[in-house]
Amino acid sequence: MDLDFTEEQRMIREMTRKFAEEEIVPSSRRNDITENFPREIINKMARVGLLGGPVPKEYGGSDLDYISHAIVTEEIGRADSSVRTTISVQISLVELTILRWGSEEQKKKYLPQLCSGRMIGCFGLTEPDAGSDAANQSTSAKKEGSEWIIDGRKIWISNGDFADIAIIFAQTDKEKGYEGITAFLVEKETPGFSTRRISGKLGLRASDTAELILDGCRVLAGSMLGKEGEGFKIAMSALDNGRYSVAAGCVGIIQGCLDLSSRYARERRQFGRPIGSFQLVQDMIARMGVDLEAAKLLVYKAGHLKNKGLQSTLETSMAKYFASEAAVRAATDAIQIFGAYGYSDENPVERYYRDAKVATIYEGTSQIQKLIIGSHILGIKAFT
Repeated sequence: MDLDFTEEQRMIREMTRKFAEEEIVPSSRRNDITENFPREIINKMARVGLLGGPVPKEYGGSDLDYISHAIVTEEIGRADSSVRTTISVQISLVELTILRWGSEEQKKKYLPQLCSGRMIGCFGLTEPDAGSDAANQSTSAKKEGSEWIIDGRKIWISNGDFADIAIIFAQTDKEKGYEGITAFLVEKETPGFSTRRISGKLGLRASDTAELILDGCRVLAGSMLGKEGEGFKIAMSALDNGRYSVAAGCVGIIQGCLDLSSRYARERRQFGRPIGSFQLVQDMIARMGVDLEAAKLLVYKAGHLKNKGLQSTLETSMAKYFASEAAVRAATDAIQIFGAYGYSDENPVERYYRDAKVATIYEGTSQIQKLIIGSHILGIKAFT
């Protein structure tokens, strides 16, 4: 594994950071306060190729390697985790899932529109009674002639209210359990498909979150993604990609906390000296620095395996678990370093603190990640 960035990767970081600082940061506080989904920023990201990710250029993508994909996600996460969530879903959960499992017709129809921002996508897996227990899907799909009729509810779906297309997981054969789950591509204008926006969240307040309602939603057989019964396998492969981007975004949060806290610790004076000279402040700064480097290495190792086309479920879960928990630690310490100033929304560390927590919950909780890690190490499945 080569730890040196290529010239192209350095240029990608420089370009993404410049874009983030000029186009995302100036409105991030306002969007957070007003819970405004910044669609105009997503459109600008598309114009500079930031929605194409590792999708090949033949389908309208940017053909990035996975380390470059992590770099982009880090920089966006450093600027605003709400925007980072939007592109994580768009690229990692939707585009890469269609790329791997879609028919050639589906790839040609949807990927260019998703990579160009003409379409926004969402990932409909979580249900009111199926969070960590993702195999326990209540949403059903019944065959009727050349159509499938889908009924059910999906909850806490990022991009859900603005999405033009959703990947929906439904039971097509309840008796087969998780082997009876099938994935479908459902466009927003499909009769029987509606959404309800969810607001009042602790963090990611500028990220669009919604409930998806499928009430006798009819789709053609050609809307099936992959084969009948492959839905659970598709969902798990998608979550591997999603967890990778969440981990990379958390690296961005840690970097942001460290940058701001270090600057403040040099400038803020108490008792006649910079607070950075106090041992307990240095203790917090040191922990951020170590967590940052460790999180980066875990993310880049997972990306290295992805670049080689190798299985990376264990490494991705390790990266997601460590980086998300480390982001919460970094944001907590950053607020402590800033004191009262860190408790105000005039300072980004307050938003980092609120945004970081959800990373330990979505795309598989920290507890689920530990069970995945433990199962791989022991060779004993934690799930039946």
